[in-house]
Amino acid sequence: QSTVCEKIMELLGQNEVEQRQRKVLILSQDSFYKVLTAEQQAKALKGQYNFDHPDAFDNDLMHSTLKNIVEGKTVEVPTYDFVTHSRLAETTVVYPADVVLFEGILVFYNQDIRDMFHLRLFVDTDSDVRLSRRVLRDMKRGRDLEQILTQYTTFVKPAFEEFCLPTKKYADVIIPRGVDNMVAINLIVQHIQDILNGDICKWQRGAMNGHGRTYKRPFPEPTESSSVLAAGKRSHLESSSRPH
Repeated sequence: QSTVCEKIMELLGQNEVEQRQRKVLILSQDSFYKVLTAEQQAKALKGQYNFDHPDAFDNDLMHSTLKNIVEGKTVEVPTYDFVTHSRLAETTVVYPADVVLFEGILVFYNQDIRDMFHLRLFVDTDSDVRLSRRVLRDMKRGRDLEQILTQYTTFVKPAFEEFCLPTKKYADVIIPRGVDNMVAINLIVQHIQDILNGDICKWQRGAMNGHGRTYKRPFPEPTESSSVLAAGKRSHLESSSRPH
């Protein structure tokens, strides 16, 4: 899902914009891992802590941070060190933006957070691809192959099937083949450009439904060849309410 978000940013030309001036930003759920106890951290260093469980995240901080961004406030996002499995003292300053891409493995799981999104995307990638990418990523973080594979079979795969995969039903759009599906990605990019060009105003002034949320602006229907429903990970597209 992070690869898809980066591709969207690239196609929008936002990577070349100074951070304070960006109209689109990426925020990762991984920034909101809980601070571990000494015992939990010792397990994490041995690959024996489940980072793919919903309880691994600080959902209260995640929700309040997203709420502040939507309200147009500048926020400080935690910086997480994946080598030491700890939250650093340094934070990352995030400035208000018109569109927020919020990505992570369990961003659909918590209802209070899930209900904040105007458009939910489920990015589908083949299980073999997910595993290979995880191996390469974790080896760069200094972990040995045996530990990575043990953690994958013990925690990652079961958690995906129990917690992540069932949340696919909340998705508005499925993106099969991940970043290789340029048809779907271009549709999303066009949708974001429409928001940035002013359609966001029509979107946000819609009638309120029974749950206090505005009706969402219709997303362009994908072609039949790009609308295959399949299991996988996902990222989120959220439009903030900051005025232009």
